[in-house]
Amino acid sequence: MSTWLRPATPLSPVHGDDARAARRAAPVRRPVGGSGPQHATQVTAEGVDWLVSASAYPDSTLALWEARPTAPAVLPCGRAFDVVNVPAFFGRRLLDRLWDEGPGSGPVAAHRGRVLLLAAPGTARRLPSLLDWEEWGGAVPPLLCHGAGDAVTVPPLVPGAGSGDGPRWLVAPDTRSPWLPGPEVLLWACVRVARATPGRDVRVSISPDWDPGANVYDVSRRR
Repeated sequence: MSTWLRPATPLSPVHGDDARAARRAAPVRRPVGGSGPQHATQVTAEGVDWLVSASAYPDSTLALWEARPTAPAVLPCGRAFDVVNVPAFFGRRLLDRLWDEGPGSGPVAAHRGRVLLLAAPGTARRLPSLLDWEEWGGAVPPLLCHGAGDAVTVPPLVPGAGSGDGPRWLVAPDTRSPWLPGPEVLLWACVRVARATPGRDVRVSISPDWDPGANVYDVSRRR
């Protein structure tokens, strides 16, 4: 992977003491619109290693990125990550909840008015079912969940000129083993956002017919 990262590029890897010094000196960024911990918006060499692991042909993927590092790429879901694709406004609020009150997020991209949260494999299959089971599906905008058999466009490794309208990283991959939220974490965040949305008449009970004496399960406290 490091053989094609030219010294002049911002993706050039560093090792040992140089790597530690670079991490200490690196600016800290946050997801756009969020108020939680800040993160880099450009992929690191380690992040590239992880991204190409999603492909069945990582060497070919690297070769394409070597030729066109400022071009978006298409990667399959289900191997290294799933993707939860939500409207931009809801996605920004979701990121705020994850970073301000929860465990944070994995890599996150923005594209064509949508926010793409990279999630643990299997999330695309389970999250819609959890939302329906907890009766929160009607309070959350339609989610596009991409899993095994799907593919998504990911932002360029290096932002290029005129890329303002294209896909871009809000939280870029920066490690070979990023933590990725699973369906339970994203369910918790979705419920928190839904509860905070004015004008929503949503119930917390998992029972089909509300009963004042019934046990109520506050899924907003689940993590």
